[in-house]
Amino acid sequence: MADFKPNSGIPKHEMVYFPKMTTSLPSTSGEFRKVLFTGLYSQVVLMTIPVGGDIGDEVHTVDQALTFTSGQGKATINGKDQDVGAGDLMVVPAGTQHQFINTGPTPLILYTIYSPAEHKPTTVHHTKEEGDKEEDQGIDEAPEWS
Repeated sequence: MADFKPNSGIPKHEMVYFPKMTTSLPSTSGEFRKVLFTGLYSQVVLMTIPVGGDIGDEVHTVDQALTFTSGQGKATINGKDQDVGAGDLMVVPAGTQHQFINTGPTPLILYTIYSPAEHKPTTVHHTKEEGDKEEDQGIDEAPEWS
């Protein structure tokens, strides 16, 4: 996954393959957020929430499906709490307030699919703070073609 280069323009009409995505993601990662693929109508993003960390309380204008591959956490969706962990899938419809917190002793790792895209196709944020700053400055925006 480290050598994978995301597309930066309109995707070609060809397969994008992530072998063993749900079983072989590393238990540690250097990035808080890394876009893996951006399509015309969706986007695949790898996220690592550090021990004691969170993604921030937020609301998106797009649908989001999150698959957790390692670690333990707590999801709060419109005020309702749900424990999450490896193997779990959670769908957050557009316009829904949500927050994910790492409650375990190891990083909480997941991949998420936004539909349509939420981030710039080449986005890599090493920390949550870096991501928040780029979003606030309008640097990390979904492409117009998505």
